[in-house]
Amino acid sequence: MSWLGDAAVTLPTEPTQQAFGYPSLFLLVLIGALVPVVPTGALVSSAAVVAIHQTLPFAMLMVFATASLAAFCGDMALYWLGRRGVGSKNGSRWLEAIRSRAPEDRLEQAQGKLAEHDVAVLVLSRLVPAGRIPVMLACLLAEWPLRRFARGNLPACLAWAVTYQLIGVLSGALFDRPWEGVAAAIALTVLVSAAPGVWRRIRGPEKA
Repeated sequence: MSWLGDAAVTLPTEPTQQAFGYPSLFLLVLIGALVPVVPTGALVSSAAVVAIHQTLPFAMLMVFATASLAAFCGDMALYWLGRRGVGSKNGSRWLEAIRSRAPEDRLEQAQGKLAEHDVAVLVLSRLVPAGRIPVMLACLLAEWPLRRFARGNLPACLAWAVTYQLIGVLSGALFDRPWEGVAAAIALTVLVSAAPGVWRRIRGPEKA
């Protein structure tokens, strides 16, 4: 019955993965940028694990291009929706949603760093777990135009895609079977995402 176990972990053929995998990755990362309930980092890492087991040329490049483009489009759409709320007397549900995901202390930190380091803060914000939304809100409150935000957000999305793709490559290199590498990549990205919050709880509130 070993063939059943092998069949259960056999990946779809490469043409099938190419036809459905990249559009699915793009859509999920795009949705995750707008509504952060989808673990987009884990998706990119998992896609990288699958890519290193493929013989298709440029599979890793396709994962990088798809993930970074989807993240950029999602961020730009969310920022545009947020700017509409800032410019409206009645606000908007999108702006309120952004506010609700940016704790006051994190927002104050983001505003201070944005004033000091300008666009460079955007690049770091996507690499720090839960750092993207407070910095985006700080940009909205500072009334950054869409073009200025885009200049900082593009390298941020590229750096984010590279980082999580490297996590996938590392996880995939440790195991022969793709599903094992995917499991390791998901576990590692969850650990990376949870570590800052755990550290803040251990450290306790900062003293004034």
